[in-house]
Amino acid sequence: MNPRVPKTGDLIPPNLIPRDLMSRLIANGMNLNEAEGRTWDPVPVLKLFNPVGPGRWLITEIAQDADSLFGLCDLDQGCPELGYVSLDELEAIRLPFRARILRDPHFVGHVPISRWAALARRFGSIATAEGAVQVLMSVPRGRPN
Repeated sequence: MNPRVPKTGDLIPPNLIPRDLMSRLIANGMNLNEAEGRTWDPVPVLKLFNPVGPGRWLITEIAQDADSLFGLCDLDQGCPELGYVSLDELEAIRLPFRARILRDPHFVGHVPISRWAALARRFGSIATAEGAVQVLMSVPRGRPN
C-alpha cells in the first residue's frame, strides 16, 4: 500500500505537494476515470520547477498509483509535451547547491491544460507560455456597458 493514500482516505502529504493540492489532484484523477467519452480538460493544479536549471511541470492530476502525475512537462528542449512524470522520481532528484525540485506556491493555472500545451508548444516553453497566459488573463472580457 502506498503511504500517500491510505485506505482510510486520510491523505499523508508528500514533501513536495501539500494536502489540499494532493486532494485536488486525486479528485481530478478520479474525474478523468469517470469522464469516459467526454472531453476532460482540467486547469493545472500545481507547478513544479527546477530552481537551478531546466525543468518545469504543470500538473493536473495524480493516478491511482499515487505516483504518476499527469500534466505538461518541459525540460527546456523546445518541445513541451503532455505526459506522466513520477512523483517519487521528482522528490528523489538532488540538484547542485543542495537544491531540490520545488513547487511554485503562487501558481494559479487559470486556463485548461490543452491551452497551456498549445501555448507552450507555440512558444517553445512553459516559461514563455506563462507570460502569454498572464496577458490573456489581463484582457477584459465582454464589452463595457
